[in-house]
Amino acid sequence: MGRELAENFAVARRVFDEADRALVEGEPTEGRGFQLSRLCFEGPAEELQLTANTQPAILAVSVAAAEALGEKGVRADYVAGHSLGEYSALVMAGAISLADAVRTVRRRGRYMQEAVPAGVGAMAALLGMELAAIEDVCRQAAQGEVVSPANLNSPGQVVIAGHRGAVGRAVDLAKTRGAKRAILLNVSAPFHCALMQPAQDRLAQDLDRLAIRDLGIPLVNNADAQVVTPANSAAAVRDGLKRQVTSPVRWEESMRRLLEEGVELFIEVGPGKVLSGLARQVNRQVECLHVEDAASLGEVVTRLGK
Repeated sequence: MGRELAENFAVARRVFDEADRALVEGEPTEGRGFQLSRLCFEGPAEELQLTANTQPAILAVSVAAAEALGEKGVRADYVAGHSLGEYSALVMAGAISLADAVRTVRRRGRYMQEAVPAGVGAMAALLGMELAAIEDVCRQAAQGEVVSPANLNSPGQVVIAGHRGAVGRAVDLAKTRGAKRAILLNVSAPFHCALMQPAQDRLAQDLDRLAIRDLGIPLVNNADAQVVTPANSAAAVRDGLKRQVTSPVRWEESMRRLLEEGVELFIEVGPGKVLSGLARQVNRQVECLHVEDAASLGEVVTRLGK
């Protein structure tokens, strides 16, 4: 992923070059010999799927796409990002440098992976149930363990996370309560739940040392689904990134907040079109475009030119 952007846009190539340098210079031991751009462009897939690699890789591709779009004169009025994507949003809003973001999300991925031993946690998607019903299912399924809503993605699509046993019980219970589907997900850790507290504590120390500037444009954050305005925003940005690790991603609320702010067009940058699909589930009338390669960028520029 990202190879075509790098081959066609010098500004995108510079993003990958900067990301490579950031990891080698900022992580001198584990970064030696590691080239993020090569992993993005060539794989192997099993290495790319490791959380500590996935997070900086997706960030680099997303920022490269956004920078290429910006070079064509397309600039955002607001930014938002789903979980990891909040870091990409903050880079484009001028609050965090690309180098700092790449290093931070690599550690974030490692902390998240190390917070819960393999096989202890799980996540599942529950489709076709109201949030209140899902919260009740989680309470009944917990039985002394952790299970809670983790991604509030769209109407009728909520992902839960926690101990594997509790998540399994919640899946079984949801099926009896009328869920259209209840599916265990193939993930490496139970993100955005209380089990991530060790990761949040470790990341908080890094974030306290991180240079965070006031936003250049408003952000709708994950933890609160509220608009963070540029003036004196650095502290709020830092706090939101800390709380995000154990808090649910309030994506549906974030989309509704942006619609309330008058946003009429969403442009998703980076691999895939998952967020565009979620936005349309929130409001079927909303217009969504995406940029992940040269062809999709050209389509967006043409559409906006018209």
